[in-house]
Amino acid sequence: MSVANRPAGRTTSRSASLHAALSAGPSHLAAPGHRGRLPRLGAALAVLLLGAAVGCAPQDDTGSAKSAAAPHAAACAKGHLATATAGKLTVGTDKPAYAPWFQDDDPADGKGFESAVAYAVADRLGYARSDVIWQTVPFNSAVAPGKKKFDFDLNQISVSDERRRAVDFSSGYYDVRQAVIALKGSPAAKATTVDALKHVKVGAQVGTTSLDVVNSVIRPEQRPAVFQKNDYAKTALKNGQVDAIVVDLPTAFYITSAEVQEAKIVGQFAASGGRAEQFGLVLDKGSGLTGCVSDAVDSLRKDGTLARLEKTWLSEAVDAPVLK
Repeated sequence: MSVANRPAGRTTSRSASLHAALSAGPSHLAAPGHRGRLPRLGAALAVLLLGAAVGCAPQDDTGSAKSAAAPHAAACAKGHLATATAGKLTVGTDKPAYAPWFQDDDPADGKGFESAVAYAVADRLGYARSDVIWQTVPFNSAVAPGKKKFDFDLNQISVSDERRRAVDFSSGYYDVRQAVIALKGSPAAKATTVDALKHVKVGAQVGTTSLDVVNSVIRPEQRPAVFQKNDYAKTALKNGQVDAIVVDLPTAFYITSAEVQEAKIVGQFAASGGRAEQFGLVLDKGSGLTGCVSDAVDSLRKDGTLARLEKTWLSEAVDAPVLK
């Protein structure tokens, strides 16, 4: 996906040298006795200089999707996509597939925010619902280096520079906030600030932004508990092995309303400065589909489809006290 950046310094110095040569005029470029060739030579040199300047222009690599060359519309048509299975679109996610991202542990039913997003992207790429193949992919396998068997994966995976070294990401399809859950009778449940959580036992799933927030924002005095899956984290919370767990906000609403009703949302973390945290579709590193998939996501955001799906499936995740 990524277009390699050429050093800006090299581009600048080369452009400056070429500009100096042009500025010096024809007498600087022509040898004595060859002045009759100057117009033709000057025109040819100008073409070469223009090509060099364009070829050396620095490329923007600030976003995973933006670093891929914008695909031609025809190249993104169904018949032109080099998918894992010809004529089909293979989509990965973990199991169990949690609500509210999916419903009834069945990604294929179109219910839940991420299931609906997957089918909406498929539709924009020209694939009918019957053309979508779902594949079980563990969270850590989705973002690990190596060839993928899916065309894209979605599993509440936050876009990060570190993960971009191993995989491609589409444009973001959901803006993320992290939240803290605690049993209602726990000391952690009374926390109103981040500092109040430093003295409690906190847990989160391994390899997630949730765990990053525990380590970089809460910075608990006790070593945080790390779990392979959120299911294990929830069990540990129920059993009192941890005082609190950190998950994304929509998942926190679902856990406290349907799975661990004796728990409550303590609060959410304020958005940090800089680039907003987003979930993105994961693709193979250097995938030829990245630009097309990103175009599909961008169009869904632009026409309001993502906002509509978010309202349909994540409407409860709209408010929680902010921990400061």
